[in-house]
Amino acid sequence: MRDAYLVGAGQSDYGAFPEESYRSLFRTAFEAATDSVPNGLEASDVDEAFVGNLGVGGRQLGLSGPAVTEHVGLGGVPCTRVENACAASGYATRQAVQAVKSGMADVVLAGGFEIMSDMSSDATKYWLGVSGETEWERLSGTTFSGVYAQMASVHMETYGTTREQLSRVAVKNHSNGAKNPHAQLGFECSLEDAQSAPVVADPLNLYHCCPTSDGAACALIVSEDVVDEYTDDPIRVAGVGAGSDNVGLFQRDSYTGVPASQRAAETAYEMAGVEPDDLDFAEVHDCFAIAELLAYEDLGFCEKGEAGQLIESGETEIGGDLPVNTSGGLKSKGHPIGATGAGQVVEAFKQLSGNAGERQVEDPTRGLTHNVGGSGGASVIHIFEKETEVSA
Repeated sequence: MRDAYLVGAGQSDYGAFPEESYRSLFRTAFEAATDSVPNGLEASDVDEAFVGNLGVGGRQLGLSGPAVTEHVGLGGVPCTRVENACAASGYATRQAVQAVKSGMADVVLAGGFEIMSDMSSDATKYWLGVSGETEWERLSGTTFSGVYAQMASVHMETYGTTREQLSRVAVKNHSNGAKNPHAQLGFECSLEDAQSAPVVADPLNLYHCCPTSDGAACALIVSEDVVDEYTDDPIRVAGVGAGSDNVGLFQRDSYTGVPASQRAAETAYEMAGVEPDDLDFAEVHDCFAIAELLAYEDLGFCEKGEAGQLIESGETEIGGDLPVNTSGGLKSKGHPIGATGAGQVVEAFKQLSGNAGERQVEDPTRGLTHNVGGSGGASVIHIFEKETEVSA
């Protein structure tokens, strides 16, 4: 199969934007993506599109993909809406890579969007809950934060993980997000702030939980046959992995890991021919602080049970051995469900292009993005690498 390349990516700001529509946010992201392509890319170049969206609030549940792509000038271009909860646009990116690798298309748009700020808190809880197991978890009163609180409680009891270690995830990601002009919660927080916040679902407090967000993000994937038309510094999609699992946490054998992420990581590393030590940065799915710690272990950044020590070591900070969530992650940058996976790809593109500003990692060659749906019912991982550096 042909190689696939990332040649551009962009996003809107994440936050609450009552003056914007889902179409206008998607246009902002699409134009940012096309503008980021070094040699330029026109809407008329796009052969196909995949758009991630959960449909929070019930707006345009049917044909939401074409509803945004026609708005940005892609009328007539085949478009598929991808729904996989919070992993929707991560899977849209995977579909774009598959379309290119298979030879079906040369230039593919992968994107996503969500509007989450225009409804009551009760309505928001409902729409977050639809990505959980509805018959037993949601209808029995379990919330999204409550499910992750169970995972945190078991990890703390089993491995000695502490509330302070959970809070250090928030401190790190807010420090990074404060350097990201697109971040919803773009401010720093102290360890004291992160430890003393109100409890949401014990042991998780407010600083351990990501916000709900409006936003959109887009990435442009092209084939090896045309990549030279768009850039002189290609970024190859070196590895892709995906996995699914039982939707309900109660249906799984373990609460201290996400098997779908473990399988996705194994597949992506094997495809790319690399190991975790070969990565220069990673964007992981930190919807809750415990989710980032679980990702450290699931993706092989540390041994099982050692995630708490890893966050304390400083190795996952910018300047550490493996910076994680340089964008600010979901915790600080924000979490517009359908856009989150593509938004992670935006950060990977910026880092590998040397355009991440104050949060730039020094001379990165290879980065990973990790996008999870629900509490682990779906997971998708991409590994991107600068081909010029790898070949040198």
